[in-house]
Amino acid sequence: MSKPRLSLQRSGLAALPLLAVLAIGACKREPAELAGAASEPAAAVRQLAHHVRANDLVGFARAAVPPAQYAQLEIAWRENRSRWPLTELPLEDKLAPMLAVLAAKDSERRLGRQFDSQFARQDRDLKAAARSLGLFGVQYVKNEGNYTTEERDHYAQIIRALGEWAEEAPLGDPQHADVTITRLAAAARKTGLTSEQDLAAAGMEGSLRRLSPFFAEAKAVLDNYGLPLDASLADLRTGLVEQKGDKATVRIHYPLAGQEIDTVASLELRDGHWYLSDYLRHVEQVLAAPAPVIPAVAELPANPAPPAR
Repeated sequence: MSKPRLSLQRSGLAALPLLAVLAIGACKREPAELAGAASEPAAAVRQLAHHVRANDLVGFARAAVPPAQYAQLEIAWRENRSRWPLTELPLEDKLAPMLAVLAAKDSERRLGRQFDSQFARQDRDLKAAARSLGLFGVQYVKNEGNYTTEERDHYAQIIRALGEWAEEAPLGDPQHADVTITRLAAAARKTGLTSEQDLAAAGMEGSLRRLSPFFAEAKAVLDNYGLPLDASLADLRTGLVEQKGDKATVRIHYPLAGQEIDTVASLELRDGHWYLSDYLRHVEQVLAAPAPVIPAVAELPANPAPPAR
């Protein structure tokens, strides 16, 4: 009687790999493409997402605006009149000071002490702050600021999703903080960009090239906190809603922090290529600015003595 039992066991074991493949296939399905995914406007948006996922900030900037504007932006950057495309990020005017703080000598110890005294294990307060900031942020982009209707809808969805993520993320965990500070400090030092003078001297393309590894490290840190931005970009889908002449509307759908972001964006055809209308508008505003919008010299205040652990 033992032989049939052994035969049955062997047959069951042999079937395990097949069952595993079937189970994986049943649990993870590729999202269906949106209507009009093969259109040029929809492909243009996916190309931008591809550059961001690849940490190719130079490639993103080149694909986001026509060549003539790109050349003008390089000049404006060196003249401290522009920091585009960094201005598409929140708190872009704090980038150089942040890099300076992270790159400073012994920043790991000083920032670690500051975290311990202000945030360590303050999970309840941090969750409450995240909730409040999320609510305020959604209301702000819906009613204030110089945003298009498309931007207001998109940003509100992003802020809502990030607010819910922040309420669950281990923001007060000292071990996570130590890893984050160590990684970002090392990456900041490698950029060699710790002032507005450094950014101007490196130029737009040079600065973006040197910032790309730091950008990659920042994404990796967020992944460690449960916010995998590369996974969101990998699952981004686009489709064509409407195309009339040199104008098009594209639907954009991607997951973010457990939420499904679903929005639309307008594009314009320039010299045979499609570009996001919002980016074109932002760049035109930057280039039309009559005076420098970024100070040539930015002095950082002296760091106060950190409290003792």
